[in-house]
Amino acid sequence: MSAGMIASLPMYDRPETAAAHDAFWALIRDHAAQEGLDLPPLTRGDDLWAQWEDPQMILSLTCGLPYRARLKDKVQIVAVPDYRLPGCPPGYYASHIVVRADDQAIGPEHWPHKRMAFNELRSQSGWAAMLNHAFGLGTFFASARETGSHREASRAVAERRADIACIDAQTWRMISAYDGWADALKIIDTTEPTPGLPLITAATTPPETVALLRRAVAAAVRDLTDSDRAVLHIHDLVDVPAQAYLDVPTPAPEDATAA
Repeated sequence: MSAGMIASLPMYDRPETAAAHDAFWALIRDHAAQEGLDLPPLTRGDDLWAQWEDPQMILSLTCGLPYRARLKDKVQIVAVPDYRLPGCPPGYYASHIVVRADDQAIGPEHWPHKRMAFNELRSQSGWAAMLNHAFGLGTFFASARETGSHREASRAVAERRADIACIDAQTWRMISAYDGWADALKIIDTTEPTPGLPLITAATTPPETVALLRRAVAAAVRDLTDSDRAVLHIHDLVDVPAQAYLDVPTPAPEDATAA
């Protein structure tokens, strides 16, 4: 029964994608019900940490950094959606590094003079990926500003409140489609692929229920309409080992501006 259960699909949910997410969740609920599992309606807008750490959390979508930093002992990975992102293995994603379209000082040697905008310190795609990429190039940034979301980080660059940002490729698809300021930006580099956003369930969820959830989601992915798939870009469900998430380095906050 669904009493007390929590379910959410928060990471790529925005007004323009909400209807497609609702349709996807309806399919997941239908397939789960066929096997005797009554799933709850989607929860939106609440504290994500409270959802992810609740022992009644039956299904949600998180990011690789929260998983390895805080959730790994509290949740299980059900599977990973594959968004067929260019240059990425199935179930992996990368981030685009963006600057203003009129910015000509874009080489790594210029980055120590740039103000970086990022979504949050708990983000693999906006924070860890950016710094790991910069460190690999032997560079860093003049400052780092937390904006609360990828949308706001990209907007800060477009509006000249920042100079550079790192936006995960799936989010960039949506920003490019729905946010007018995307026209003021350009991609100058792309990070190495890392494991994509995992679907998770509480550590207390029985193994047979985890398997049922995976089957229900896989069937829902298969049954998406063409129009909803075009919005969500979900094409498959794949297995990525937990260790692959744990192996990704996590930079410290002070590393962004360290020479």
